[in-house]
Amino acid sequence: MSVERRIHLGLFLQGAGHHVSGWRHPHAEAGSENFDLLRRVSQIAEKAKFDMVFLADGLTSGVDAHPSTIARFEPLTLLSALALVTDKIGLAATSSTTYGEPYHTARAFSSIDHLSQGRAGWNIVTTSYARTANNFSKAHPEHDERYAVAEEFVDVVRGLWDSWDDDAFVKDKESGVYADPSKVHVLEHKGKYFSVKGPLNIPRSPQGHPILIQAGSSGPGQDLAARTADVVFTAQQNLEEAQAFYKSLKKRVARFGRQADDVAVMPGFLPVIGRTAKEAKDKLAELDQWTDLKNAMPLLEERIGHSLADCDADGPLPDLPISDQLRSRAELLTTLARRENLTIRQLALRVAAGRGHHIVLGTPVEIADRMQQWFEGRAADGFNVMPPFFPEGLEDFTQLVVPILQERGLFRTEYSGSTLRDHLGLVRPALLSV
Repeated sequence: MSVERRIHLGLFLQGAGHHVSGWRHPHAEAGSENFDLLRRVSQIAEKAKFDMVFLADGLTSGVDAHPSTIARFEPLTLLSALALVTDKIGLAATSSTTYGEPYHTARAFSSIDHLSQGRAGWNIVTTSYARTANNFSKAHPEHDERYAVAEEFVDVVRGLWDSWDDDAFVKDKESGVYADPSKVHVLEHKGKYFSVKGPLNIPRSPQGHPILIQAGSSGPGQDLAARTADVVFTAQQNLEEAQAFYKSLKKRVARFGRQADDVAVMPGFLPVIGRTAKEAKDKLAELDQWTDLKNAMPLLEERIGHSLADCDADGPLPDLPISDQLRSRAELLTTLARRENLTIRQLALRVAAGRGHHIVLGTPVEIADRMQQWFEGRAADGFNVMPPFFPEGLEDFTQLVVPILQERGLFRTEYSGSTLRDHLGLVRPALLSV
């Protein structure tokens, strides 16, 4: 990374807002299927010089889900569209290693990297929810096996991205040689889970490899991130927990023979901004008042991995085995409930607001102070910003908080490069195969 350390900012793009009731705010526009909104929001983030926009994804739907996840575009298709209406901002999206194929994934992200001139990023997920298997002709693997599959999947994708030397496509009209056959590398992968011959049928992409992002915080998730990722998304509730995760992850990175600064840790960060601290608190209370327990409980149960239907909503969270579904998030929420002595109702409302991510209430200066504290305290290299609703929640952040970070020298005022790898201060990788 560059010598001068600055905050990285990603916009977690979720059309109905991140608060479960954000879409109900009078100033909110809603819809993860509303391309005009997603286009404008991405352009707002680019104008503010964010590193990237990020699209989460899931392979199921349900009326009791978060409004942003009931219906949404297929993310790689959407990234291709956003590539045409933006110029510099990185474009990252989720794609599953459990319900996908390495060849398809490698080809899709390489294509987006070409279409965007080097701005693509792949958020590697193993897909936590067992119900996803209902939409595919396969059984849902257990947690640790999902990560074993993901390890091999990522290795295959990276190998396919190096199918061709950078100068393989000579297109020499005089000799009649379009692609130099001496500069192709056939993968011939035969592993436990995948058999992939290669080569990939697209030239090596502008970034060499699109940026790799990983969001698992369990032990296997951290190992996968430490070995392969350029960016780690995580959910942390307070400074001390964030510092502990940051230190643990960076140590793992070093054990895999990489430099600690090769991986940017970017926790989720939900800012609720007011002209005064009271106004910010009232703004969150207004959103919470629209949140029925029946809308919040499915989100909590999904992340805890257990039904709480027979529990007293105004009683404590019972002792439950940690779910294999979302192991790290279940541990985080259980710890939060115990530490703050939250009732099930209070915990559900907290999840409805930020799904376990860090919620910050305050004035623009207070929000900037918190970000600076985490950044300088080695709890984060940046933040995945999660506005409670769009577009006003993002506009508040870009117009009021970003200038403070810039004045303090903590965030860029202009892009210094044109690729996502440039924004992150990462070098273009050499071919893995040579």
